[in-house]
Amino acid sequence: MSNEKASSAGEGSIPTALALLAIHLGACAAVFPVFFSWPALFVAFGLYYLTGAIGVCLGYHRLLTHRSMRVPRLVEYAIATVGALSMQGGPISWVATHRAHHAFSDTERDPHDSRRGFLWSHVQWLYRPNPAKLTRDAERRFAPDLAADPYYRFLDAAVPALQVALGIALFFAGGWSWVIWGIFVRLVVTYHATWLVNSAAHLFGYKTYRAPGSDQSTNNWWVALVAWGEGWHNNHHAFPFSARHGLRWFEFDITWLTIRLMAFVGIARDVKCPSPLALRRRLLAVAAPRPDVKVAY
Repeated sequence: MSNEKASSAGEGSIPTALALLAIHLGACAAVFPVFFSWPALFVAFGLYYLTGAIGVCLGYHRLLTHRSMRVPRLVEYAIATVGALSMQGGPISWVATHRAHHAFSDTERDPHDSRRGFLWSHVQWLYRPNPAKLTRDAERRFAPDLAADPYYRFLDAAVPALQVALGIALFFAGGWSWVIWGIFVRLVVTYHATWLVNSAAHLFGYKTYRAPGSDQSTNNWWVALVAWGEGWHNNHHAFPFSARHGLRWFEFDITWLTIRLMAFVGIARDVKCPSPLALRRRLLAVAAPRPDVKVAY
């Protein structure tokens, strides 16, 4: 979803716009009492954690994009499959777009350049004409490691089918309330949590470290809360390889705690974090907000 493969990178995408609209309209059904049940709410939250925190934040982002750790191949495939259920694109398209974002952060070649405004970096870049959006060939160049793997090519093509299969399973397990909450509401919440990292965490907050180039990433506590630790975005852009994004004691990062647990039980290994010397070298003299925007807190 989040990386629609248009024939030309500069074209808008009507199918993406219609799909996003349909998903948001479907979530609106949750306001009707007939579709509410506590089990449905618990299912939605469980899937929100599984697909958002594990699938996208830990899997697509820290594991596949930046290779911040290593896990057994079957575990990696399982996490990537869960990530595909977030409906933000397959692993190849998601990883390629994020690597392009780091390579050209906040420039005209950044797919979701924050200089074009909040709405653009939040959602409009997905469906409006966008010259920086990657073509299929560009995705393969930015993510050759994943594009060479048959399973990841399968996942890139199977994202809609996997969501339909999950919806059918939820319907038979709990009826329409589970579908409305476990698919539509969960997707909308996960979308906006992820999109806030692209938008709010490049506009509001504070900076602790020097990030490369024209990068405008910030640390934002409320984005970190809803996006499972991804809101410590200035830290991340300063040290993209790091499995830990919340680098100070008060920067709560639940995805990092999950990675520590995985390392403790022997699932994750070669977990990467910046050294104290690297932290000192990139430290700003004063942790400062962006001078041209309102500070969020």
